[in-house]
Amino acid sequence: MASGGIYFAAEFITAAAWTDPPYSYTYHFISNLGVHGPSTALGQHMYSPLAAVMNTGFILFGLTVPAAVLMLRGLPAGRIGALIATATLMAAGSTLVALFPGDNDASVFHGLGALAAFGGGNTLAILLGRAHRLLGISRRLGRTLVLLGVLGFASLVVYLTVATDTGILIGFFERGVIYPFLIGFIALGAALKAPTPMR
Repeated sequence: MASGGIYFAAEFITAAAWTDPPYSYTYHFISNLGVHGPSTALGQHMYSPLAAVMNTGFILFGLTVPAAVLMLRGLPAGRIGALIATATLMAAGSTLVALFPGDNDASVFHGLGALAAFGGGNTLAILLGRAHRLLGISRRLGRTLVLLGVLGFASLVVYLTVATDTGILIGFFERGVIYPFLIGFIALGAALKAPTPMR
């Protein structure tokens, strides 16, 4: 729950501070929020007054996920190992995105970090969903987590092909990659926090 809350709060606060011109959730890249600028890259003007807030959010959001996975109980060693590895990949990717803001077309580390965060987050949602019985959550929530992860990967394909080539709704499809697994994490956290197991 904390991971999703941190990300959405950081994004909202940072986007609200970008007023000249207003930040667009459908047009601008997410990473633009982490670039103070003013700068231009990939055909987009970037000027984020609270870039430090977004980059701090990227790091904290990433770190809370493996911390949460380590707190899970009732999973066999092999299953928890896969979850920790995937969560760590996502955290490392999110940290790279923060440390290497997307203001440079040649920023290989930023691109690799974004792909690691995208892939790790959606894979983790799928793995958590498949472990619903071991986690003591409902089958419906387990299936929802899997579907959210699949939706994220489908959005990633569109983002890397059609949206990137045309620039149409690129911010929308990028959020289609990350929002599903964030929503899944929040829902899972709420279920695990419930006083009685969900069936």
